[in-house]
Amino acid sequence: MKKLFLIITTVISTYSFSQQSDFLKIRKYRVNYLDEKLKETSGLSFFNEKLYTFNDSGNSPELFEIDKNSGNILNTLKINAKNKDWEALANDGKYFYIGDFGNNGGTRRDLEINKVPFQNNELKNDSVKIISFYYPDQTEFIPKYTNTDYDAEAMIYLNGKLHIFSKEWASRSVSHYIVDPEISEKQKAEKIESYKTNFVVTDASYFDKKLYLIGYTKKTEVFLDVFDETESGIFFKQTPKHYYLGSSLSIGQIEGIAVDEKGVYISGEKFSSPLGGAKQSFYFIPKDKL
Repeated sequence: MKKLFLIITTVISTYSFSQQSDFLKIRKYRVNYLDEKLKETSGLSFFNEKLYTFNDSGNSPELFEIDKNSGNILNTLKINAKNKDWEALANDGKYFYIGDFGNNGGTRRDLEINKVPFQNNELKNDSVKIISFYYPDQTEFIPKYTNTDYDAEAMIYLNGKLHIFSKEWASRSVSHYIVDPEISEKQKAEKIESYKTNFVVTDASYFDKKLYLIGYTKKTEVFLDVFDETESGIFFKQTPKHYYLGSSLSIGQIEGIAVDEKGVYISGEKFSSPLGGAKQSFYFIPKDKL
């Protein structure tokens, strides 16, 4: 009976959310299933027109260059850093920024971003630096697994700063924080705006003055919000375009997004549940479909 109730709840919830959204079910845009080496893919980022991804907590500290047309692995880059809980990837054309700030329990005090030089398609592993930060509005560090507002899995580089977008389990919102990549000592993340998404944000991408935030709900609904940049580095003053992408039961646990002039690239890690699951997948949505 409990299992049946969960199925009914999921179906009803998906239907009700979908009615308020544009349908953009991405299952038909699946390009390929990702290699088993990427079954926990947790982010995407274009660096000099090449597409990179990585695996999250508990995996080796590696970046993978993947073919943007097939999702196949083209190259593996080993990073001289620990992967405690890598969750986000960005770059400025000279450095990779790897967000080691996954915090599902809300207890971490060692939130970090690895700053990794990357020149001529080669990593400078002897020059990796650590950017440390904290959330100034967090005053408690009591374990609240998947019930904290101080988790994050999304980050972009813009206007010389790193912009972190929170994964707020309790509030089902997103807050926009700024961190300075040039500061070496521990710094406070500056909170500049928030928005009620009704889903938890798992990755972000910025392209052509638009911010793309992707994520899901605990009931497996997957959504994409597309915000216009109304002022330099400000996104949440207008209602975004809101898309329902499908269920994690069929498309995977979506945790990666990257955008270029051709369209939107999305990756999902392997997803398993008592109701079913999906393999790790790679998707491409042409620009004219949005």
